[in-house]
Amino acid sequence: MRIDEIERLSFVDGFWNDKKGSQKLIKEANELKEWVNTYKKIENDYHDVELLIEFTEAGDEDSAKELEGRYKELIESIDSFDTQLLLDGEYDFNNAIVTIHAGAGGTESCDWAEMLYRMYLRWASGKKNKVTELDFMSGDTVGIKSVTFLVEGPRAYGYLKNEKGVHRLVRISPFDSAKKRHTSFASIDVLPEVDESVDVVLDTNDIKVDVYRSGGAGGQHVNTTDSAVRMTHLPSGIVVTCQKERSQIANRETAMKLLKSKLVEVEIKKKEEEMKKIQGEQSEIGWGNQIRSYVFQPYTLVKDHRTSAESGNIKAVMDGDIDIFINSMLRFSKK
Repeated sequence: MRIDEIERLSFVDGFWNDKKGSQKLIKEANELKEWVNTYKKIENDYHDVELLIEFTEAGDEDSAKELEGRYKELIESIDSFDTQLLLDGEYDFNNAIVTIHAGAGGTESCDWAEMLYRMYLRWASGKKNKVTELDFMSGDTVGIKSVTFLVEGPRAYGYLKNEKGVHRLVRISPFDSAKKRHTSFASIDVLPEVDESVDVVLDTNDIKVDVYRSGGAGGQHVNTTDSAVRMTHLPSGIVVTCQKERSQIANRETAMKLLKSKLVEVEIKKKEEEMKKIQGEQSEIGWGNQIRSYVFQPYTLVKDHRTSAESGNIKAVMDGDIDIFINSMLRFSKK
């Protein structure tokens, strides 16, 4: 539907009576406006560069100096817009709920899970996205066993959805006095955050709710009340937890949102006829299942095994520079 059609409908009597329907249309209009505004900005920048080229060819030195920077910015804007055009899925504009689980391997895997958490935090910060920790379980000695966090920003789910899978680390362990190479694994799960415009019907009789005392290594993860919430969807067996707030009511609300997102993910997979991939996500976090490898020694290389995209700058990648992998997978998926 076009922007002007949606705006015309918004003035029709009774439009706002259907809360979910109206919210869905307004969201669609806002997304379309963003596409149009981005395109218009690129168009204006293109004409500015054209003028700078004319002035430069006429011998204007100031224009020549400005041209190089403006041309580079234009190319980057076009590349970014080209990538955004690939994000046309039903939930690609939604926020993302990301969960990291350490694989088998104890200390090594828990440390690796924490390193991945930091990588995604850096990536989100670079995109000026807001991150909220929803659930956290620390490792026995170092690192984390699991963490769930919400990434709020334009197209967060669209960008991060293909990060789902097993990530493999190869390095000389800082915890091994013999300085031997170790291989560690961690899995990433990514869900779209669903809002009230998404119709997910849940029968309260199908949900088992447990409360418990949250805990962790200390600091922000310590809670002295039974405010943490675990929800189990009995028909599907899906389990979600939340312990970010000291209020049990607030944690219940967040857990319900997580559960709805999980159920939406299942529906997405059904529509795409990819239920086999969902089974794959539940397989062992170990050899043969990894989507990406991060090698620290004896050489430095990060390689995505689906697209063959790679980077030798391991430090930049661990500091959040993962767009090369995100963008290549988006293009690969379209093919």
